[in-house]
Amino acid sequence: MAIRVAFVGLGPIGCGVVKQAAARKGFRIVGAVDVDPAKAGRDLGEVAGLGRKLRVKVGDDLRRTLKAARPDVVALCTSSSLAKVLPQIEAILALRLPIVSTTEELAYPWRAQRGLARRIDAAARRAKVAVLGTGVNPGFAMDALPIMLTGVCERVTAIQVDRVQDARNRRLPFQKKIGSGLTPAQFEELVKAGTVRHVGLRESVAMIADALGWKLDRITDEIRPKLATAPVSSEALSVRAGEVCGIVQDGTGWAKGKPVIALHMEAYLGAPETYDEVRIEGSPALRFRALGGIHGDVATAAIVVNSIPGVIAAAPGLQTMRSLPLPAHAG
Repeated sequence: MAIRVAFVGLGPIGCGVVKQAAARKGFRIVGAVDVDPAKAGRDLGEVAGLGRKLRVKVGDDLRRTLKAARPDVVALCTSSSLAKVLPQIEAILALRLPIVSTTEELAYPWRAQRGLARRIDAAARRAKVAVLGTGVNPGFAMDALPIMLTGVCERVTAIQVDRVQDARNRRLPFQKKIGSGLTPAQFEELVKAGTVRHVGLRESVAMIADALGWKLDRITDEIRPKLATAPVSSEALSVRAGEVCGIVQDGTGWAKGKPVIALHMEAYLGAPETYDEVRIEGSPALRFRALGGIHGDVATAAIVVNSIPGVIAAAPGLQTMRSLPLPAHAG
């Protein structure tokens, strides 16, 4: 019997999840919600760019739309901020519906936002459903994957994860999110404002540490610009030499004054190589590299869809990628 899925949030990632769910057997799309007036009332297939109709109209009222749709699960793809998404989560849980979300801060909020985590966990338990935050990063490349790789180690002393991406191949909102085209001064101002950064490194560090039973003294998250040494461009924008072409960010977990978890991310226009690499110090020492990298948008949409069966079957409460069974391709 097909799983009935409803979608809240139809930005680029939300539409990517719609496309994958629509292409797979085992899923039936029954509802969609977005606050954009330009999308409300239109067929979801048209909004998502499927090239065909899904016979599902996009609504603008979350509660009314979900009550009418009667889904088995909700895919929530609206914001990176847990505080901003909290009212939506609570409204969905009031309808006793499980949630799979791409909200980065929901991936592992138990350290940085423990109060909100407990609030969501309690609401999910009352509703007798599960809530999961996931994605490619956080959710897989820099946390679930290295955690899984330590499963064959008899001893682990440190973990290093590198994620390097040529942002010319990514969508324009991502290129802007990493500061491409800004001056160094503009970059610093937007970093201070919190609008230029990758969200999730702190959550990934905390997830790894808790999975391994490591007590950290502190977690740091440092951001600096990547400056273009020569003009570089994507289809969407051009960057002159001396301007910012992307971001370099390091999330680090410290124990006894030493960095034991180091998550290093570079995303910029013109990176000579794209890859994901995990290095584990211990016995045996491991080095895993995904040549060509793990595609951010495709993989995020895929892990949302692939996590749906597990979330429906999960125990009630706020779950994470380390508390659920490993997801596999679904449908």
